[in-house]
Amino acid sequence: MTAVYVEEGLDKGAIWHFGEVAKEQRALAEGKAWADLSHRAVIEISGEDRLMWLHSLTTQHLEKLVAGEWKDALILDAQGHVEHQMFLVDDGGATYIHLDQEKAPALLDYLNKMRFMLRVDVKDVSGDYAIVRAPGKTDAIGGPFALVPRSELAATTSAFNSANLQVGMWALEAERIASGRARVGLDSDYKSIPNELGFLNKAVHMNKGCYRGQETVAKVFNLGHPPRRLVLLHLDGSSVDIPAHGDAVVNDGKEIGFVGSVARHYELGPIALAVIKRMTPADAVLTVNGIPANQEILVPID
Repeated sequence: MTAVYVEEGLDKGAIWHFGEVAKEQRALAEGKAWADLSHRAVIEISGEDRLMWLHSLTTQHLEKLVAGEWKDALILDAQGHVEHQMFLVDDGGATYIHLDQEKAPALLDYLNKMRFMLRVDVKDVSGDYAIVRAPGKTDAIGGPFALVPRSELAATTSAFNSANLQVGMWALEAERIASGRARVGLDSDYKSIPNELGFLNKAVHMNKGCYRGQETVAKVFNLGHPPRRLVLLHLDGSSVDIPAHGDAVVNDGKEIGFVGSVARHYELGPIALAVIKRMTPADAVLTVNGIPANQEILVPID
């Protein structure tokens, strides 16, 4: 297999595919694939107060996080806009976070500023640990994930290769888009709130204590609706071209949103996640660069 690498964007440096993208996607759907995610940043948080501290900072319920259980979580700004998306696991002695490499410096800076007098220590351990998408059926957050010491990475990947197919980001992203899981930095912008992106009762736990930005999440949930909503676009496959990230979504000649993630899926054909105005009719045929698209509802209109 000859690897083709991602040349730009959040996954720069990762393997894009090995030349047989449909085969890779089928293997992933069957739970017989794995992927190298060692391009992602890994942050370690140690100390006795780590889970209580993370519980107070994030949208997720983490006070009683069970060792070995992966969770996703967000950090919001004071207005409720999404700043960070992360995936966490605790091993009983420390909590490990993986996230997009370009967001790691900002998150490290924020976490260090929020330590105060608590018994926590924060450090970047990307040079010591790697993230792997382990074999198995895809779970609710895009795993199963494995945290692997880099000294054991070669042995781990060799073991995975003995009975599974290594796949690239094309397969992972196509599966993510088809499942409607938003990726912050691709399917969001500076004003995105969790309610718009399908994060409620997932990365956002709806029965926990206060965290920064909670007022916005609760107010929109209890008193109204978000101004926009995430949709899955099924694009007309007769066109050779597919949209690009950031392209405008148009309804009846008016711009109503933007395209986030785009992929060619082995069964569904060209698909995309987009953020559009909430009141756009569910049966409206939208267009992106002149390409017709039907929408699949992910975040309810009402």
